[in-house]
Amino acid sequence: MRSQRGGMVAALVAVALLLVIDVASGPGIRIGGLMVGVPALCAVFLGPGQVLVVAVVTVAGVVLAAQENRQLGTENFPVQITTVVVISATSVAAAMVRQRREKELAQSRWVTATTQRTLLKPLPDRVGPVRVCSTYLAADKESAVGGDVYAALPTADGGARILVGDAEGKGLSAIELGSSLVRAFRRATRTGVPVAGLPGWLDRSLREDIGDIALASSRPANGTHEAAPAPTGLEGFATAVTAEISPDGGTLRIVDLGHPVPLLVHDGEVRALDQQEPALPPGLGDLARETHTVGTYHMDVGDILLLYTDGVIEARNAAGEFYPLAERLRQWTSREGENLLSAITEDLDRHLVAPRGDDVAMVAVQRIR
Repeated sequence: MRSQRGGMVAALVAVALLLVIDVASGPGIRIGGLMVGVPALCAVFLGPGQVLVVAVVTVAGVVLAAQENRQLGTENFPVQITTVVVISATSVAAAMVRQRREKELAQSRWVTATTQRTLLKPLPDRVGPVRVCSTYLAADKESAVGGDVYAALPTADGGARILVGDAEGKGLSAIELGSSLVRAFRRATRTGVPVAGLPGWLDRSLREDIGDIALASSRPANGTHEAAPAPTGLEGFATAVTAEISPDGGTLRIVDLGHPVPLLVHDGEVRALDQQEPALPPGLGDLARETHTVGTYHMDVGDILLLYTDGVIEARNAAGEFYPLAERLRQWTSREGENLLSAITEDLDRHLVAPRGDDVAMVAVQRIR
C-alpha cells in the first residue's frame, strides 16, 4: 500500500467494489456517486498518469452503474457525468501540481544537504591535544542547516583552535553570514593570526563580505552600464566564541564575541568561563574599540570544554523556563564526548513543549594529553 502500484490497485478495487454495491442495491439506493471521491483521494498519493487511469475507470464505472440502474436517459445523468468528469480532471491537475512541488522540495533538500556538507564540514575526531565531538539540530525540520556554525583546526605550533558561532537572522541570509564567519576563522588560523587579534580579523572580514554581497545585489541585472544606486542599510552580524588550546593541552584561551558563556567540566564540577568584557559580535566591531580581553584558563587531562549556541539555553518548557544547561550538565560530568552531547540533546527534547524555535549547535572539546 505504500508503493505507487499498491495505491493504484487499491483505488481500482475501491471503484469496482462501489460499482458492485451500486448495481446490487438496485435503482432505489444509489451510491455510485461515491466513486468520484476515489480519483480525488488518489491525487494525494498517486502520480498524474495513475490518477488519470483511475479517473477513466471511474467515469466508465459511473456510466455502467447508470446503465444497470436505467438512469442513462434521465435528466440528471448529464449533470452527474459532467460532475464526475470535472472532478476527475481536477484530480489529475492536482496530482500534477503536487508532483511538481515534491520535486521542488526534493531539489531544495538536496541543495540544503550540499550546503551543510560545505559549511559544516565534519570536525576531526582529534585536533592537537584534544578530542572533538559536535552535534547540530536545525530548528526547521525541512532544513538541514541554519545560521549556527562551528569549526576546528590545528594551529601551526600543534595546538587547536575551535569556533562556535550563531549568525543573525534565518534562512539563506543566516547561512551566508555563517559561511563568511567560518571562512574568516579558517583564514585567520591558517595565516597565524593570534587569538587576541581574532575579534578584529573576524569583524573586518565579515563586514567586507557583507559589503561585497550588498554591492553585487545592487548592480543592474539588465546588462546595462547605468550607475547602480549606492547600497543602503548594510547590516548583519554573528555572535561567536573562539577557544585556543596550547600544544601541551594545559592552557585554554577564550575570546567571547557576544556569545553564550562556555562551560568547563573539571573534576566533577561545572565552571562558567564568563569574561568581564566580551567583544562585540563580528559585524558590529566598528561601534567600539578594537582592544579585546582574552580569558586564560587551565585544563587538566580529561577536562571538557562545552561550546554551544543560544538555541540550547533559550529553549523553554511549559512554564516558560529556560533550559538550565549548567545545572543539568552537573548530572553528567562523568560522561565524555558523544555520550555527553547525546545526554544533553535528549534532555533538551524532553524540556521543550513546542517545536524547536532555534537551531542548536554544540561542540565538546576534551583534553586527552
